[in-house]
Amino acid sequence: MRLSADQVEMIRKHIDQSAINIDSLRDDVLDHLCCVVEIKIERGNVFEHAFQQALIELAPDGLDEIQNETVFLLNSTKILRMKKVMYLIGLITAISMSFGVTFKILHWAGGDELLIYGMIGFVFLYLPLLMVNHFKLSINSALTEKLRLILGFVSALAICTAIALKVLHIGGADLLLIGGTLLFSFGFLPFMFFNIYKKSIS
Repeated sequence: MRLSADQVEMIRKHIDQSAINIDSLRDDVLDHLCCVVEIKIERGNVFEHAFQQALIELAPDGLDEIQNETVFLLNSTKILRMKKVMYLIGLITAISMSFGVTFKILHWAGGDELLIYGMIGFVFLYLPLLMVNHFKLSINSALTEKLRLILGFVSALAICTAIALKVLHIGGADLLLIGGTLLFSFGFLPFMFFNIYKKSIS
């Protein structure tokens, strides 16, 4: 049995009232609901009851959930790709720094370059990507959690930059190192231990 134009329009209006704003998704939901409703009417259900059953079967938590799941699936590939790049950068820069330290201790050539390039990549590529990733995950978290992330990122940035400047014998490294250490000690650590304390008593 085919639905009438009025019945199709009723289903369309219900979809338009939801949060679904992707045109292709809205059309797919409309087609699916119309097909299911037609089958249920052929089995003896009236339109209103068939429509309500089709809605429950398709989206028990409401049509808005379909939009959220679709957006997540569309973005999951990008998120996964970004995480792969982020952790690959972290691995490469960490290996570069560890070899740089080893080469410097053994007085081999290339130690300074490996250490410096590793630190530059770690500070200006890996840390910002890590910060963005963690900030997205904690977007709905408490203000203390956001401040902890920001203070941890800034202090790590300052300390790593200071170490790189120290290796290069560039001025200002000492002040930057002291500033980063103070920010880490009196900014990041109190927030971190406060969160640990809250979790331990909850």
